[in-house]
Amino acid sequence: MPRYLSMIRLDEANAPVEGPSDALMERMGLLIEEMTKAGVLLDTAGLTPTAQGARVTWDGGRTSVVDGPFTEAKEVVGGYAMLQCKDLAEAVEWTKRFLAVHEDYWTITCEVREVAEG
Repeated sequence: MPRYLSMIRLDEANAPVEGPSDALMERMGLLIEEMTKAGVLLDTAGLTPTAQGARVTWDGGRTSVVDGPFTEAKEVVGGYAMLQCKDLAEAVEWTKRFLAVHEDYWTITCEVREVAEG
């Protein structure tokens, strides 16, 4: 069965300063439990802010490293979910359910892509 990566994109500058609410975390926990029992969720996690990361680039045979935050980035990957689904449509439906547990003041985009095997 194919695997899909759902990359959670958000604008760090407009994300709630206090982070996820307790109610959101509770709803998220219930959905994660349901997805795990259904055999769909292989792994998931949030990522630390870009201020705590680094960007490594390969260009012209040389590497360069830029420490975060990445001010030129409008959206950053804030987390991910690795899903195992029968097709893209099923992965999108699970992703839509993930987005729906958030309060209305969140602005999040998930990019869902199949993992290339072999």
